[in-house]
Amino acid sequence: MKLEKLPHELTVCKVESLADVDLAGDVFFIGKTSDELSLVCETCAVPEHTVAREDGWRAFRIVGTLDFSLVGILAEIAAVLAQSGIGIFAVSTYDTDYILVKAENFDVAADALLAAGHGIV
Repeated sequence: MKLEKLPHELTVCKVESLADVDLAGDVFFIGKTSDELSLVCETCAVPEHTVAREDGWRAFRIVGTLDFSLVGILAEIAAVLAQSGIGIFAVSTYDTDYILVKAENFDVAADALLAAGHGIV
């Protein structure tokens, strides 16, 4: 499995509305339930009004398009990182998965993934 290091510093935050959210960034995820409205975006694009925020994330993107029939890809990556004591925040799109780790763990995560046989680009 090949993973790409994304260059962006990311923030995970909770907002009350999307009114002042700028969707122009390269990385942007919105999650909405009956209980909350969350987003992941480049730190430089965090809306002015947030309910809560957690800065200091970096991301890997699984390269290519993942077929919906594939099983265990995210679980295997999470297991490798868990063995190194690294927590993750995962986000999926239609095509692929993104694995976020705290910035201070980013290089250690890359090394662990390489040691487990994953390519890093």
